[in-house]
Amino acid sequence: METKEKVLEAMRDAGKPMSAGEVEKATGIDRKEIDKAFKELKKEEAIVSPVRCKWEPAK
Repeated sequence: METKEKVLEAMRDAGKPMSAGEVEKATGIDRKEIDKAFKELKKEEAIVSPVRCKWEPAK
């Protein structure tokens, strides 16, 4: 599974907006990889930020 997919899955499983640090704890993926995935997901509009520094999957 690709890093972006793992990040999205962790966010869906949590059911709440998550920071990169929370995603790191939930998945065990390196923070740099998560930041890279967040950047790509933002560009694709696959995640949205309802709260500052927290992200969740777009509806």
